[in-house]
Amino acid sequence: MMVKVKVFASLRKYIPELDLGENLDVTMESGSSIAQLYEKLGIPEDEVKLAFVNGQYRKSDYVLSDEDEIGIFPPIGGG
Repeated sequence: MMVKVKVFASLRKYIPELDLGENLDVTMESGSSIAQLYEKLGIPEDEVKLAFVNGQYRKSDYVLSDEDEIGIFPPIGGG
């Protein structure tokens, strides 16, 4: 199956060839979870704060479907 991924802020360092705002098409095995996507992309799970699948927050054990659109965000500080 194919999913579309966007990474944000400091997580972009794991996919440096991806331009700002660009999607990355990733081929995954059917039944793969978000955690398995992180692993495939080389993104340590402890650096991820939120993942949205098709605009809805999902935990790392959520099972992905073909053509899902995933946004991956790190913790963001401010002040």
